[in-house]
Amino acid sequence: MKRKIVSIDEEKCNGCGLCIPNCAEGAIKIIDGKAKLIDDRFCDGLGACLGHCPQDAITIIERDALEFDEEAVEMNLAPKKHEKSMPLACPGSIAMDFRSGKNTAAGISQGTSPRQRSELRQWPVQFTLVSPEASYFKDADLLVAADCVPFAYPNFHSDFLAGKSLVIGCPKLDDVEFYIDKLTELIKRNNIKSITLVNMEVPCCFGLQRIVEDAVQRSGKVLPIRQTVITIRGEKQ
Repeated sequence: MKRKIVSIDEEKCNGCGLCIPNCAEGAIKIIDGKAKLIDDRFCDGLGACLGHCPQDAITIIERDALEFDEEAVEMNLAPKKHEKSMPLACPGSIAMDFRSGKNTAAGISQGTSPRQRSELRQWPVQFTLVSPEASYFKDADLLVAADCVPFAYPNFHSDFLAGKSLVIGCPKLDDVEFYIDKLTELIKRNNIKSITLVNMEVPCCFGLQRIVEDAVQRSGKVLPIRQTVITIRGEKQ
């Protein structure tokens, strides 16, 4: 049948992933660095993803396509819902609070390097592993950083991490909607005082900005967000 459906210009697409959280049906994925419509049946043709592409690579066209199938969409989304509900059994994901007066996991030392002091207050730090109920998020100033930032910016600990609780992630490689859901829950459950956002200058990394803004909006809270962009040469933009 001929109907309206999403069309993605791969020549324009830079793989930033900003379109993905705005497609509730999970019809778009980043494959080989480009956004692609993975199945005609998943796209309702309503264009909720339009306006979220900085490259204007997404349009609605009319062409022969399989009919939109809500049952197929549910099957497509089911694995993600299951993954979100599964407990993390890895011992390395046990919450550890390094702040003064807090307990640490057995066998973990609070010693510091003689050359440079670590400002890390907790473990784990990755979006997928952190728990929104962890003690180190209570009344915290939150730092949300892209995975690459600490490698590119040498003074990450002293300039950004000191005194803050941390979550890190990559909006291009990971599940953006999952990040938004978890960050929303984290903000709702804790008296977060502020959010500092640090991302790289590359276009895909600005997906982290969308994650933070959407999570704050969904939480119903009003929070100051301070953003810093780091160049690939390791400088503040």
